[in-house]
Amino acid sequence: MSKDFNKGMQQRISFIQVLIVISIFIMGAKSFDIQIFKARELTQKAENDYSRRITIKGERGQILDRNMNKLATSIDAISITACPSKIKDPVTTAKKLSKILNINRKKLQDTLSSKRMFAWIARRVSPNQSNQIRQLNLNGIYFENDSKRFYPNRNLAAQVIGFTGSEESGLEGLEYKYNSILEGSFLTIKVKRDGNGRFFDLDKKRRSRLKGKSIVLTIDKKIQFLSEQTLERTVKVHRAKSGIALVMRPLTGELLAIAHFPQFNPNNFKNYNKAIYRNRAVTDAFEPGSAMKVFTAAAALEKGFSPKSIFFCENGTYKIGAFTIHDTHPYDWLSINQIIKFSSNIGTSKIAETLGDKALYNYFTAFGFGYKTRVGSPAETSGNLIPYQKWSRIDAGTISFGQGISVSAIQLISGISTIANNGNLMKPMLIKKIISNNEEALKVYHPEIIRRVISSKTARQVTNMMSLVVKKEGTGAKAAMDGYTVCGKTGTAQKALKNKKGYSKNNYISVFVGFAPKENPELAILVVIDEPRKQYYGGDVAAPAFKTIMAESFNYLNIAPEKNKTMVALLSTGGKN
Repeated sequence: MSKDFNKGMQQRISFIQVLIVISIFIMGAKSFDIQIFKARELTQKAENDYSRRITIKGERGQILDRNMNKLATSIDAISITACPSKIKDPVTTAKKLSKILNINRKKLQDTLSSKRMFAWIARRVSPNQSNQIRQLNLNGIYFENDSKRFYPNRNLAAQVIGFTGSEESGLEGLEYKYNSILEGSFLTIKVKRDGNGRFFDLDKKRRSRLKGKSIVLTIDKKIQFLSEQTLERTVKVHRAKSGIALVMRPLTGELLAIAHFPQFNPNNFKNYNKAIYRNRAVTDAFEPGSAMKVFTAAAALEKGFSPKSIFFCENGTYKIGAFTIHDTHPYDWLSINQIIKFSSNIGTSKIAETLGDKALYNYFTAFGFGYKTRVGSPAETSGNLIPYQKWSRIDAGTISFGQGISVSAIQLISGISTIANNGNLMKPMLIKKIISNNEEALKVYHPEIIRRVISSKTARQVTNMMSLVVKKEGTGAKAAMDGYTVCGKTGTAQKALKNKKGYSKNNYISVFVGFAPKENPELAILVVIDEPRKQYYGGDVAAPAFKTIMAESFNYLNIAPEKNKTMVALLSTGGKN
């Protein structure tokens, strides 16, 4: 019996030993399979649970004024993320979040009901929204560092700068035009998460290296602000529809200010009418009225006439075919000097007749009218100057004094700056340079002469015409400045009727454009007021605004007064003063 028992025990022990050996073999084989054959698959699965490949985008570059003041920049913001697999009650969580974030609750609920480890909920939320969500202390909801576009000066130069959309891509203005330069680079990286699904630090240094390039403008923040203030007061005082004011350095073509009113705040652009967004100084064309007369006079002088050449002005009424041209006051014989001084429509028409259609057209196009200036702002208009081959008998006459031709504000100030710049037309400059993250200049823009339009002699003669008129009995008193010689020209243009032939008897555009000082002009300024009420002549509406912007800009730039100079300016208002 003892032998049988021992034998049975021995068999059982052997069986158990065999089982143990087989188990060890199976475990070894399984371990070998896991560690050798399935190692990569399982490692990838583990990494997928606690890491994720995401595409990060560098911070957008800045837009700066000429003195490196920030006009558009990016600030830290918070984005909301989720780990849906950690959320026990997606219905309640979606309800609470959608109310704060104002997003679709059903879509959010679907997202939070998934078994995913990561999901974006909202990008770049406001501080108030972020704080409200933090106070809810929701499981599976997290806060990630991000950046958001910000315009620190609110309305300042908003139409020029533009704004970005929800994905930080430019939608309007320079933000749109130079989006490829400003936007940051993209990089796909793997980031790890903790047990709650939150990302560890996304490596700020790596993100900073992806930052976009910055743009330095020719705009001067201070002069831009002065121009906008003056323009706003002028539009409101005259109950006008809108206004534009530009400030340019004639010698270089640099734009120091492009002001608009009404304005908008690009930080909250959705709260404004889209019609306000555009840079109307570049995109919109208008009939300039008598401001064009100086260019007609310049063409005549270039063709051999002198400032004292005389023309018969028909005593105030002049018929061309079925049309009649009028002057505000009747004149008989006037010199070119006097035609500009008294702003005679008939005299200007007589000059145009003598010049001929082709010559007048060629000089106007030489000054840049009818063509885009390529200033670097989107949606620029070329204005409207009909080819001379299509002119009717009346067209040369009306175009010569600014009717039947449309120009942009940027064209008009460039043309007047040509006279101030000794006859050289400069390419308007809005971008000064493009710089890298460490402010290294990557591309620098320099003043560029497009062409010589008129001779130095002609430029001086036209300058004299624009400066010898402002006296007590003249029309330029409201543009004159103590201590400086002002040279200028006004226009008061009736607006063309919409969808009809002819011109409105109630709606006008008031214009003043000029430069100062007479010798070595420092600044050229254009003021355009659309549909002022009660007063509407350029000399009454636009000229005082011109004077204020010029005086305050000179004070800011420390431009010393001239010595022993008579303060003069030439104004005209399309035959109306």
